Amino acid sequence: MAKENILVVDDEEDILELITYNLSREGYRVDPTTSGEEALERVFAKLPDLVILDLMLPGIDGLEVCRRLRADFKSKHVPIMMLTAKGEESDIVTGLELGADDYMVKPFSPRVLLARVRNLLRRRKAGSQDAGSVICLDELVIDPNRHEVTLEDKHVDMTYSEFGILHLLARQRGWVFTRHQIVSAVHGDDYPVTDRSIDVQIVNLRRKLGRYGQLIETVRGVGYRFKG
Repeated sequence: MAKENILVVDDEEDILELITYNLSREGYRVDPTTSGEEALERVFAKLPDLVILDLMLPGIDGLEVCRRLRADFKSKHVPIMMLTAKGEESDIVTGLELGADDYMVKPFSPRVLLARVRNLLRRRKAGSQDAGSVICLDELVIDPNRHEVTLEDKHVDMTYSEFGILHLLARQRGWVFTRHQIVSAVHGDDYPVTDRSIDVQIVNLRRKLGRYGQLIETVRGVGYRFKG
């Protein structure tokens, strides 16, 4: 059985070749490009199963590519792994705020890259096949089967991570989750994210949920919970 299709975007030819070689050796179908503009064209021509995206691209940079993919209904749920030489927390937080599902900092280990790719694809597949019950809280509806959230009958745009956090908290209302537990449940144990990044996603969730955002409570010194 053919494996998933992965779009790799990086303007450094040696990095592009390295990623392409390692992914291809694992059986993935790889579509490499050095241009943000061309990456957008390829995504909208045929949706990939995953995008590995360098931030520092000539022309349209990686952040703008990510922004455009998340803004379009067709591509909004495609997992995005950002690959960057920028390792500062502010850069990582910016990427996550725009909707990236994971990130890796250059230089990187090909073995770790492959593990993270498998993890993202596995969770994407599990999410699409999730047969969990729909959660209804008055006019807030969380549907894990469709991976959708509606508020007062209006669709709420959410990233993969935001939906995962909301679903985790809402399906176990009253239970307090540490930031580490949230990361492990949504992304897996190997996801190297900071506490600040989780806090940013919680802030985004509260904003998107409007008055329902107050249902997500901060438990000082511990983590977060959804009011029971």
